[in-house]
Amino acid sequence: MAESKNYVEQEQENGKILISEDVIASVTALAVREVKGVYGLSLSASLDISKILNKTNFHKGIRVNIAEEGVSIACNLVVRSGEPVMTVAKAVQENIANAVFSMAGIRPIRVDVNVCGVAIPKTPKK
Repeated sequence: MAESKNYVEQEQENGKILISEDVIASVTALAVREVKGVYGLSLSASLDISKILNKTNFHKGIRVNIAEEGVSIACNLVVRSGEPVMTVAKAVQENIANAVFSMAGIRPIRVDVNVCGVAIPKTPKK
């Protein structure tokens, strides 16, 4: 295992289970994509259209911090134009917490959603 990554350690009867921060970030990315009104994630807190992430590197807009007190997650969200920003952000926050608990057995102590922009979806060319 790489030394630079952090892991959540869970003791079990037959040994321990380690869950990497990358796994938590991937679960988080899946949870974000499920929410209606999400346009994407951004690498930074400022909206730069060139830095909106596509589906192949979507999890890079997510930060996972594993500490003694627990796991905290943060993401920079871009909402689709016309969607209620607060409603989408709250739905993302809840979906992340539920998905991480459901899939990894970890209840995040904190889920921060930074809405850094609103974007109009591209219309397909005819």
